[in-house]
Order: sequence, then structure tokens, then C-alpha cells
Amino acid sequence: MLSHEDNDFFCRVGPGTPAGQLLRRYWHVVGAAAELNDAKPKKRVRLLGENLLLYQDRSGGYGLVAENCSHRGVSLYYGFVEKDGIRCPYHGWKYDAGGRCIDQPFESPEAGFKAKIQHPAYPVEKLAGLLFAYMGPPERKPLLPKWDLLVRNDGKKQVDICETLRCNWLQAMENSVDPTHTYYLHSHTLKLKGDPDHVPYHYRMLNKFDFEFVNYPTWAGIQKQRIFEGDEAPVETPHPLIFPNILFVPVRIGYAMHFRTPIDDTNTQVYQFRFSPSKDRSAVEQPENTPIAYVGTTDAAGEFHMDNFTSQDHMAWETQGPLADRSKEHLGEGDRGIVMFRKLLREQIQSVQNGADPIGVNFDPAKDEVIKLIHEDGYDAFSFAAARAS
Repeated sequence: MLSHEDNDFFCRVGPGTPAGQLLRRYWHVVGAAAELNDAKPKKRVRLLGENLLLYQDRSGGYGLVAENCSHRGVSLYYGFVEKDGIRCPYHGWKYDAGGRCIDQPFESPEAGFKAKIQHPAYPVEKLAGLLFAYMGPPERKPLLPKWDLLVRNDGKKQVDICETLRCNWLQAMENSVDPTHTYYLHSHTLKLKGDPDHVPYHYRMLNKFDFEFVNYPTWAGIQKQRIFEGDEAPVETPHPLIFPNILFVPVRIGYAMHFRTPIDDTNTQVYQFRFSPSKDRSAVEQPENTPIAYVGTTDAAGEFHMDNFTSQDHMAWETQGPLADRSKEHLGEGDRGIVMFRKLLREQIQSVQNGADPIGVNFDPAKDEVIKLIHEDGYDAFSFAAARAS
């Protein structure tokens, strides 16, 4: 149970909010490169409560700027993408990817007016067809993590862009440290629907489960471990919550990373990056931009499909409300991971407030190595706390 004040402390993500200031210290997925092309080189983006415009200029570079022009507030979405930036459709002011005003038609060059304009802009980097943005202090910009799923070339890749999640980001992330929901929400639901592939090993009670905080030089998070009824040891691939808003998870034909990008206080965009290794681990030719697919979670009437994990999860998260009222909850033993995550989140918010860097960010190029999440050689590659009786 949380007070209303604590709930806001964790959930509000707009400029100047405690959680918002923390989240701005990490890179966030804002789109897929395959969404942009010559015919449609720009896309509206709302991120951490700010209305922005993502675009690819005619030289192939990417920019993320405030949507409304610094001159008279007209939307740049209707502007003109050029070789070195984007031009406002109203009076022709042009901005580069760094937010500098580089052209002001009808203004005297001698006056130096354009040098005084700094349009809000944020750096964008591309990795494996995903576009990441950083919105924090420029002097504390960390290196973009090189996750193995994203950089390996021995398999097929796909980006699933899910139907916008109509709730706060924390509702999705707390689910990632909830080890008991898979029995009813996923396996029981699919079995009742007659799906023969309902992950039978999830359709058992849990004998033991535990959580471990992991803190490596380039990432940190919470790892959960489950031992199902009838087993003596874990039978599932580790799938950590990567702080603050990523989940690594095994899927039926490979692995996935779920990036939960906070749009604002009551909306979240989920990008699922999928990687399916080739059987012999041989290299697979990769397209210039990772293919994308749009994943719907509701039907025409707005009802959740409930026939796949994504729709089931979205139902569970959204029906708590746009911003869950945690003053009415009653947490039990199975919710220890949620309590652990909230404690970690509070510690990191306060750490940033006190002027420190949060966990899981790397500034050292010497440590800028591929981050291995896939451990095909077994569980010993991860350091787990011993699972204890629940």
C-alpha cells in the first residue's frame, strides 16, 4: 500500500517530477527506423510528458525536437525535412538536430538573431533498427548500451510496436517482478480458450521463488527465479527486469526485450525487440532497418483479445486504471518483488536528487562492450540468490 503522495512520487514522469528526472538519465526507444522513409520522414512522439517530433533528414541523420516552433508555436510536423534539418511551414525557420536555428528567412543576418535561438532538442542514436533518445543533462549522457540481442547477427530480428498502453509505465514494470501471475493470466486463460500451446510448465503451482538485485558496470536490475511444483531446479531461462523500464524474456522461438517507454503519466508505448537465433548460429544477412510489425491488443469494440500474452498483460495493466491507486492495494507474499522494485526505484530517485548518477549507466568507453543477456550454456552464467520457500 502506498500513500497518494508516494504513488505520485513513483509514477509522475513530466519535466521536473522526481521519477521523470530519474528516467531522463536513461536512453529510451522512441521509434523504429523502418517507420520513417522518404515519403514519411517524420513522426510525432510524446515522451516523458513532452510533445516532440522525430525525423530523418535528407542526409540520413535523425533528429528529435520540440514539435512546436520556437518562433510562433506552429507544429513542425507539417514542416519541410531538408538535408540538414527541419524547416517550419509558417515562416521558414530551420533547425538542425541539435536545436540550433540555422536559417531565418526575412530576418537580417547582421542582427545575429538566429544565434540567440535554441530550440529544445534531444540526441538520437540508432541501434539494430531502434531509435533511442536521451533527455537528461547533456554532460551526463551515458553510452548507449549494446545489448546482445540487438547486435548479434546470427539470427532474425523483428520489432513489434504494440498498441499504445493506456496506463502508467509503473504498472507494466511491476508485472515484471510478479512471479505468480503466469498461472492464471497466461496459461489458465489459454487453456480455457483451447490453445494447446499454453506453456504447460507455467500451469503448475510454485514451490519456491526469490529475487536478486544485480548490479553490473553497464546495467542493473532485478532477477527473479522460480521453481515450479515437481521440479528440483529452475527450468526457465532467466529473464531480468533491467532497471528502470526494460524486460528481457525468453519467447517460443528465441528471446525478446520489452522496452516500456513512458509517454506521460497515463500512457506507455511498448516496443518488443525479438531475436531468433539460427539453429547453427551462422550469420544471417541483416536488412538495413529491422522489420516492424504492429501488434493490436484489442478488437474493434475495445475488448482485449486475451488470446496471447501481450493482450493478457495489457488487460491486467490497463484495467488497474490509467494511474493505479496503490492506496487501496493489499500486497501479499507473492508481491515481494514489487516491494523490492519500489524500494530500488525510491533509492535511485533520491540518488539523482542528491546529485549522483543512477545505477546501470556507463560513461567509460573501455567498458562499452556487448552486454550478454542470452546464456545458451546454462544458468551458471547468472549469479542467483538461492530460491527459498514462498
